Amino acid sequence: MASRLHAFNRYELKYLVPVEQAAQIRDELGERMDRDLHSPVGGYGVWSLYYDTPQLRFYWEKIEGLKFRRKLRIRHYGDLDGVTDDSPVCVEIKQRVNRVTQKRRITLPYATARQLCDERQLIEHSAKERAFVNEVLELVVRLNLQPTAVTGYQREALVGRDQDMGLRVTFDRRIRGRDRDFHFGTANPENRFIIPPRMTVMEVKVNERTPYWITDLAARRNLSLIRVSKYVQSIEAFGLAPRSVFHVRDEDLLPASVSIPTPTYPASPTSPTKHRTTEALHS
Repeated sequence: MASRLHAFNRYELKYLVPVEQAAQIRDELGERMDRDLHSPVGGYGVWSLYYDTPQLRFYWEKIEGLKFRRKLRIRHYGDLDGVTDDSPVCVEIKQRVNRVTQKRRITLPYATARQLCDERQLIEHSAKERAFVNEVLELVVRLNLQPTAVTGYQREALVGRDQDMGLRVTFDRRIRGRDRDFHFGTANPENRFIIPPRMTVMEVKVNERTPYWITDLAARRNLSLIRVSKYVQSIEAFGLAPRSVFHVRDEDLLPASVSIPTPTYPASPTSPTKHRTTEALHS
């Protein structure tokens, strides 16, 4: 069997920018970068199912800023309409080692991915895939991992050219999540915005050094680096854990002249309460 395993290391820089400014930045980047061949005009959907322990170990490792941390997810690229057991998805381990982001993933039919991650069964694999498949199986069994949150968003991607071949910049908008109905094929799932819809997460991804002109662009446009995790946003948005200092709230982004009542949040980091919201949207 041919190997379906893919792995890479890179540095990631994240910025939170208004949708209108993101469009301007994308156009400026277009003078030096090309549109990713897999990124049509308007972008493409990215949907991820995250696994965690009942005590949210991976969430707390992120909040505490551990130098080594990892998380497991199943990811689907594209529209969720028509997802079947045969639809290709990626089972992925994303880990952070100091400042370097490492990803290892394997592409599988959706049913096979669920067999591995949900049913905790060994799947057919090649010799090159053995170590990764065994690592996933060991994680879900030893840590009792279970589906915890789904995130989804629309992504546009640009890639570098010439001397910037290792550069990739993505713009993620309409960032939503849910804390139930974890099957990608769920009809009319109830999602809600976990980052204000007028904001875009811009990520600069490089293999080594960030090009000087990217740094210059960020300075000219007064962009500030942020620590934001879509998984953390989803966990906190649904009250599964208290909101941390890294949580992006809609009221934090309003003009200072606008008065917003102080919200209250659950005190327990493992509260089982599930919250519905009037902001909920269908996919």
